[in-house]
Amino acid sequence: MKRVIIIGGGASGLTAAIMAARKSQKAQIILLEQKDSPGKKILATGNGRCNLTNLLQNPSCYRSEHPEIAENILARFPVKDTLAFFQSLGLMFKMRGDYVYPRSDQASTVLELLLLEAERLGVQVHTGISVDSVTRNAKGFRVSAKEQKYLADAVILACGGKASSALGSDGSGYTLAKSLGHSMEPVVPALVQLKVAKHPYSKASGVRTEATVSARIDGEIVASDRGELQVTAYGISGIPVFQVSRYVAKGLYEKRKVQVQLDLIPDLEQSEFVSYLNRRRTGRESMACGEFLTGIFHKKLIPRLLEQAGIRMNQKVSELTKQQVRHFADICKAGLLTITDTNGFENAQVCAGGVPLTEIHPDTMESRYVPGLYLTGELLDVDGICGGYNLQWAWTTGALAGCACVSRD
Repeated sequence: MKRVIIIGGGASGLTAAIMAARKSQKAQIILLEQKDSPGKKILATGNGRCNLTNLLQNPSCYRSEHPEIAENILARFPVKDTLAFFQSLGLMFKMRGDYVYPRSDQASTVLELLLLEAERLGVQVHTGISVDSVTRNAKGFRVSAKEQKYLADAVILACGGKASSALGSDGSGYTLAKSLGHSMEPVVPALVQLKVAKHPYSKASGVRTEATVSARIDGEIVASDRGELQVTAYGISGIPVFQVSRYVAKGLYEKRKVQVQLDLIPDLEQSEFVSYLNRRRTGRESMACGEFLTGIFHKKLIPRLLEQAGIRMNQKVSELTKQQVRHFADICKAGLLTITDTNGFENAQVCAGGVPLTEIHPDTMESRYVPGLYLTGELLDVDGICGGYNLQWAWTTGALAGCACVSRD
């Protein structure tokens, strides 16, 4: 009887276990989870609602040093297969645009169905097991976890990355992968908040405003996203910040000059905004500048913006020079923040970096270095943007590894 050990009971590990058990009823499938129960990170996804996947699939939604390989892998178990998989578990969906959620709006429903199917198929789930080492010999694999030893014909590393360590991703999978001969792209937090040096908006903490957020590395814009920016006491947060944060984190890791450019009036071009301000002055000449901007910006932002532009709150609109108006528009349309750090892995939703995709077979997720070893999910050098893409990567890689591990002689 073929024995498969899956290390990690998250999204990709549970998918791999189910697919392997469905593919071969004779195989013994053992899943080892270090936490007291599997799937804790699934429960936290989508603010507890579990954004399963996204109907809009574009290569730009996934980031990697080898995006063409990631695209190849995703094409082998695409969204339609993911939806069919969950339908086979009994899950009904609801849509929010292209975003796919369980109809119950509960991540716990998704996890429960995965666990019920694993149980039905006879998958052995062992919790509280922290794997210390995996070794390969002529007979197969030896998996060691303190006093417990397991022998296996195939091993799937589905341990996750380092993000949200409280939910089970502590980076141990990277250590195991490296011990088996794999290399590593630098691992940094992604989908994470950013810390700002001499934060000009710190007193506007709590403000949310529409903005375009651009990551600038050594003066060059490398990524941009638009959405709701959230100002915090230490820096900035919100979906557009998350979307560019992996580039910021990489830049910081490489010790390059890292800035974020904010466009707080994304619906107007620079010249249009200047013209709008000049037109707005008519009939408001006697107003103080702080009052003049009411209706454009959040009240907590106004003094911060004027301060950066060198304009007093009580300065009369009639006293504004053309140069001051242009400078104020510059601050609003292309203000620069110097980034000193990201929040840590414990606050990140995912990691960027990991095992290079060139080191696995894209059709099976099997290691090119160690026959019978498979790698899935966040352990690999792929990170998706917000919107269900990281879970899609987990379902895809777990399904491919699960099917392949019991098919290989």
